[in-house]
Amino acid sequence: MAAVNAPRGMRDFLPADKARRERVLAVIRERYRAHGFDEIETPVMEEYARLHAGIGGDNEKLAFNILRRGLDADAIRHAADDPAKLTDLGLRYDLTVPLARFYATNRGELPTVFRSIQIAPVWRAERPQKGRYRQFMQCDIDIIGDASARAEAELIVASLDTLAALSLEGATVRINDRRALDAMLEAFGFGPEERPGVLITIDKLDKIGPGGVAAELRERGATAGAVDAFEGFLNGLSAAEAPARFGRDQIVAKLPGGIPDEIVDHLVGVGEAVAAARGGGEIPLQFDPFLVRGMGYYTGTIFELAHPSVSYSLGGGGRYDGMIGRFLGQDVPAVGFSIGFERIVDLVETAGAETAEAVVLVHDKDVPVAELLALKAALVAEGSRVRLEQRTRNLKGLLDRATADGYTAYASVAAGATRESLELRPLG
Repeated sequence: MAAVNAPRGMRDFLPADKARRERVLAVIRERYRAHGFDEIETPVMEEYARLHAGIGGDNEKLAFNILRRGLDADAIRHAADDPAKLTDLGLRYDLTVPLARFYATNRGELPTVFRSIQIAPVWRAERPQKGRYRQFMQCDIDIIGDASARAEAELIVASLDTLAALSLEGATVRINDRRALDAMLEAFGFGPEERPGVLITIDKLDKIGPGGVAAELRERGATAGAVDAFEGFLNGLSAAEAPARFGRDQIVAKLPGGIPDEIVDHLVGVGEAVAAARGGGEIPLQFDPFLVRGMGYYTGTIFELAHPSVSYSLGGGGRYDGMIGRFLGQDVPAVGFSIGFERIVDLVETAGAETAEAVVLVHDKDVPVAELLALKAALVAEGSRVRLEQRTRNLKGLLDRATADGYTAYASVAAGATRESLELRPLG
């Protein structure tokens, strides 16, 4: 017998799981909209050339590509060594590249500063494993057309508010700037051509420590004097006690000298705006000069969402001012934040009960269909969710399944029953 499982790295969702996911998504949508963002929709496919334009980082290697229509065997053999000749479309691997194309296409109909919501599945040819899927949901908010720190602050505040609405209070945001990273590496003496590899190693700092980073950089053949200077800086940071509160002092204490003032000023401005939005007090931001994020399109501020209950990130994003210019011919400032839905949905202890009562009508076999549908219609008109189930010998199993599916009450229905005679009993 042929296998009947879903494709590797993809999943089916049973009714209770699907309902839970939809309730979490409803909270996310509601909070995003409360902060002034508007939802859009883009196609699941984009042109091959757009998905492989060198702006998607390693994700471009994970794209699912779609074979051109009408190719015969000879054409396929002749083009076998050139994917661009075999394919003309691909499934989107994120929502940012489609958004940039969307904005370039529809700019004339959008406001000067456009705040978008995109909540949709994406596809990557990942190696399937626990927590890593080939099809998964992304929840993005982006602001296009605003180069000021206000844009980052709006995204951060909306994202933290959304987590709080899901009872995940206490989240913090690690923040850095790709320009600061580049200036730091230049200050230590790393050449432009070796910096991408250096950043890959720096991204492992939390796992292998300063000594491990220095050792790996030497193995990579990085400039020896630059590695020595960087290792000394890392060891100095480990020994020093930086200010705990996010602000200029904390940022400057964690950076070498010579970082341009405008970069520090922008980060400080983000913190001040977040503090104002939250009514003052402690700012849930932590400056991390070694936060890298791997996407090749980031040009400025980058951030990751952290929660004390887990060791991994729950989302992140950054500024990608150069991407839209690839499609439009002129640069437009843009910044986005993505919540990791697949990680968050597993952390939410309760997705919230449905507001309407959900009723199972357990009927005898001889009840006329017209009576059943009339009873169901009456309850639906009252705002209830209603399922019809014929009585079985194993009534407990039937009711347990209904409870698992989110039903809250049941009634036994015999022939001649009316809405007034129904006795609703609680489930669970």
